[in-house]
Amino acid sequence: MLRICTLGAIALGVVATSAASAQDRQTLTRRLDSIAGAPVKDGRAVGMVAAVIRGNDTLLLQSYGKADVEWDAPMPVDALFETGSVAKQFTAVAILQLRDAGKLTLDDEVTKWLPDFNARGNRVTLRRLLDHTSGIHNFTDTPEFGTLVSHRFFPRDSAYVLINRTPFDFPTGEAQRYSNSGYFLLGMIVEKASGMTFEDYVEKLIFAQLGMSRSMTCNSLENVPHRAHGYGVQGKMIARAPNSVHTWTLGAGGICSTVADMLTWLKALHGGKVLSPASYTEMTSRSKLNDWIVLRYGMGLGVGPDGGGRHHFEHGGILAGFRTQLTWYPDTQTGIVVLVNNTGPLDPQDVAEDLADAILPRVLPNPFTGDPAPLLGSYKGRAAEREFAITVTTGPDGPLVSGNGSPPRPLTWVEGWTFLFNDIYLTFHRDGITGPAGLLGFSPAKGVYGVFGRIP
Repeated sequence: MLRICTLGAIALGVVATSAASAQDRQTLTRRLDSIAGAPVKDGRAVGMVAAVIRGNDTLLLQSYGKADVEWDAPMPVDALFETGSVAKQFTAVAILQLRDAGKLTLDDEVTKWLPDFNARGNRVTLRRLLDHTSGIHNFTDTPEFGTLVSHRFFPRDSAYVLINRTPFDFPTGEAQRYSNSGYFLLGMIVEKASGMTFEDYVEKLIFAQLGMSRSMTCNSLENVPHRAHGYGVQGKMIARAPNSVHTWTLGAGGICSTVADMLTWLKALHGGKVLSPASYTEMTSRSKLNDWIVLRYGMGLGVGPDGGGRHHFEHGGILAGFRTQLTWYPDTQTGIVVLVNNTGPLDPQDVAEDLADAILPRVLPNPFTGDPAPLLGSYKGRAAEREFAITVTTGPDGPLVSGNGSPPRPLTWVEGWTFLFNDIYLTFHRDGITGPAGLLGFSPAKGVYGVFGRIP
């Protein structure tokens, strides 16, 4: 009798534990749903689909708002979005797959594949295209691009001419600046090395192989079921965004997909189903400049700690009317996808990080215990098409930084000579033993890169 009662007590305990666990999970799911739905509720987003997975457990998969404002069409969970620069990781994978197949090397110069490319005396390798250190000017920042981007007759060869005639921003490997031009060229090289169009390569050798049946290279004129339409939001004003013409995007940003297919991609890429172990390691490792400054970018992926100090791989995307974010936390096998059908005040990376905060503990920063004296001084450089003057001083708790005359604010120490300032990583680099000669600024949230020289 005693044994029966004991077993009964154990059974009741198991039931109670399971019920409590289910209740905790429901609470977590409601919390994630509230975070993801808030931007639509407060008017910062027209529509959104968001998902969170941890291992094989789907914690959130939900749609919000409108896919089409004019027709008052609600956003379906399988809505098709233009994903913008999220495409860069697919392009990087294609190059690495071709390298593994022996069809190219990462140290091939661009001119091997594109003999008429004007390298202007630089040794531009595929590796330098992949990590944005080529120095090739971003053609989407040129005045001509603003006129051509939505023109239905913006052919691919015109984009190539635009890239080829623009001077470099800096000598190859000396700095880092985000460049759609580099990934456009990589798309052309995929075609040369594979003997397939870029579209066929991605659709047949990546999407079809992984069962990503709702993914495709974008065609603005194609009629696709459950396609989300893009908008621009400014205050309370919502305006339909012009269609992007995807002849120019190529490897830089021409993939359309759904949240479910992006989850499939995250699990496959980071689960060893897409690349060889060596290529995956190379793709997700931080690149270096010529002087061995370590960057916070691999190949088509941002690499390093997020705002909460958690190691992650990420990339966002932006096109007319769309913003997207894919994030993967390898230590916990956690994936987050946020797809938004408008540009404007909402950054989907902020949503992704809020979702991460709900399920993953933040890593508290360690205090900086080094001598701040070598960092102090003034630095000048250019980032995001603007000139910046940065001044570093010191306070009771460590280094302070002021940008363009703003009030000094504390830096959060990350590692070595790298600090976090808002969402900007500032890495100071030394010149021999005399102290830092400059600093490198990197913002994964905004895709902004800047190099700043020290003012004597």
